[in-house]
Amino acid sequence: MSTELSLLINGDKVAGQDAAFDVINPATEAAIASGRMASVEQLDLAVAAARQAFQSWRKTTDAERTALLHRIADTIEANADELARIIVQEQGKPLFLAQMEVGGAVAWTRYNADLEIPVKLIEDSEHKRIEGHRKPLGVVASITPWNWPLMIAIWHIIPALRTGNTVVCKPSGLTPLNTLRLVEIINEVLPAGVVNLVTGEREIGEAISRHTGIDKVIFTGSTPTGQAIMANAAGNLKRLTLELGGNDAAIVLPGTDVDAVAEGIFQTAFLNMGQTCAALKRLYVHDSLYDALCTKLAEIANAQVVGDGLAEGTSFGPVQNANQFRRVCELVEDAKVQGGSILSGGAPVDGKGYFYPPTIVADVSNGVRLVDEEQFGPVLPVIRYQDIDEAIRLANDCPFGLGGSVWGPDLDQANDVARQLECGTVWINGHAEVLPHAPFGGCKLSGVGVEFGVEGLLEYTQLQVVNINR
Repeated sequence: MSTELSLLINGDKVAGQDAAFDVINPATEAAIASGRMASVEQLDLAVAAARQAFQSWRKTTDAERTALLHRIADTIEANADELARIIVQEQGKPLFLAQMEVGGAVAWTRYNADLEIPVKLIEDSEHKRIEGHRKPLGVVASITPWNWPLMIAIWHIIPALRTGNTVVCKPSGLTPLNTLRLVEIINEVLPAGVVNLVTGEREIGEAISRHTGIDKVIFTGSTPTGQAIMANAAGNLKRLTLELGGNDAAIVLPGTDVDAVAEGIFQTAFLNMGQTCAALKRLYVHDSLYDALCTKLAEIANAQVVGDGLAEGTSFGPVQNANQFRRVCELVEDAKVQGGSILSGGAPVDGKGYFYPPTIVADVSNGVRLVDEEQFGPVLPVIRYQDIDEAIRLANDCPFGLGGSVWGPDLDQANDVARQLECGTVWINGHAEVLPHAPFGGCKLSGVGVEFGVEGLLEYTQLQVVNINR
């Protein structure tokens, strides 16, 4: 695969005018595409195209938008194999997981297509009727990360379109190919200028967050970048949805059947090789179960087949990029120095590619970097606790609050513990399950606003109250 990258502005493919960059296959470390980033002037053109298209797109009816979004879903489905293979080559995940990502993108598009934008009746009396209507904001900028390049682009773009906004999207420079193909697909269905794409890194990201022609930014990524976006967006008081870092804790209660929960814990901790915002990243296990669960998790980890995502039989792919790979290595080495016991993995795989096997680290606790910092990779620290209040305190001793979970047979007890966790979503006997109809967002330093469901959809709208005197 060798591709020349382009931007997509007002329906036309154009070459970027700024710095050159390559897209690297993390399984081989070979360049699979090259191109140039957008200049700030090209961003201005994309925003102008979106603002012009907004004048007509905002007037389309709900029924027209619903039908068009279903056509987009149909076209994604028709190109599913191509999209999945692009994901594997630029992001690294195994093909079966990339196929699930494409399937999820289709399902999310169809769900949002059918969502109704509510009109709220505030008062209906003899002399007055008051209604709350929802209007589109204008131009929405989407900034996406490298871990789920297709799915997160869908999460950002489709609700914006459903509510009558136009879009300028900027994918991660590490994984732009899938988003570019998605925007090409969307442009086969929608009028020119409704969805545009620019590439770039910090300079373009800063220009987006400051741009007075952009009315909302939705960003998924690191907390420091989200904080910079929030500061830069103050100029025209942009609406913001920020889904930021997480260091999700899980608590396994005494009395839990280790054999029943181990596979679920492993899969939700190592989903996408641990490169998922809402993955389980810190595991607190009661002393009575600690050794047994650690042993079981290590057995599952050692059974994984690490390799190229396109190779038959691969169940576990590479870390997506060199910087993240180095961070994972650094955190594991630090945990060893701090007394951590490596029960599986613990060192990079020899040869080309950013391969790091699923690693279980025991005998660590809060105060060790691997526990305190979001690793965002294939490593799970397992922390021993003696009483439940201690576990809750340790789980909450974190500046992030995206997700959390409680695992145990007594649902009343699990629910009581769950309600004490400081996070936007808490799961019981599960983790990392995001659904199109369930709002999802973080607290503390994990974000602002929510995505998904009607609540997420309405974040792309402005409330207008219509006050009628009869």
